[in-house]
Amino acid sequence: MADFSHLLPTQFLLYGDDGYDSHVVRFLLEEKGVNHQFAHLPDERPEYLAELNPYNTLPVLVGRDLALYELMAIFEYLEERHGANKLLPPTPKERAKVRQLAWRLRQDWLSLGRILMTHPDSFNPAEATHAKKTLTDSLITLSPLFARHDYFMQDEFGLCDVLLLPLLHRLPMLGIHLPAKLCKPLLAYQARLSARASFQKTLITPAVYSDDDF
Repeated sequence: MADFSHLLPTQFLLYGDDGYDSHVVRFLLEEKGVNHQFAHLPDERPEYLAELNPYNTLPVLVGRDLALYELMAIFEYLEERHGANKLLPPTPKERAKVRQLAWRLRQDWLSLGRILMTHPDSFNPAEATHAKKTLTDSLITLSPLFARHDYFMQDEFGLCDVLLLPLLHRLPMLGIHLPAKLCKPLLAYQARLSARASFQKTLITPAVYSDDDF
């Protein structure tokens, strides 16, 4: 079992891979300006990972006395723990609206994206074909929404943008190529937000640490 007692209260270690969830958490950490190291584990995983996360999945965010492995639990912790760069609005009513919108994103677009990102061992071609068409049609249909605000359905950068941008970034890898004429607002949104320094940092190939580093 690795010893994390040397981590400062404001220091974190993120065990992750090249997947969507790890990308979202890296984006969150960069956007919040949180001091962290990234342990890239694309294949082999340390034995003690199962002690940190009983599901043995990635990502896992580790602090000196904390281990979190559910995406929204990680977000809520970082949002409450780190006051800078808030990703939820200031009022309860507006926060509830954003949380509900984020839930819809995860239920609709992200659930379809996850089907397409399924590991080859359990990939279902028929299900993937349906998911690809449904996601593509939905993005095309709702593209005009992205012209109404600077960010997704609101005027400030927030949680929904953090959830959505890593998915849009993966569309070509999923075989989805949106038509430029029909999706101009959405593609403009993606290009503009992809230029954010916090997102650009997540595209840099992360270092690979060994157990001895921790």
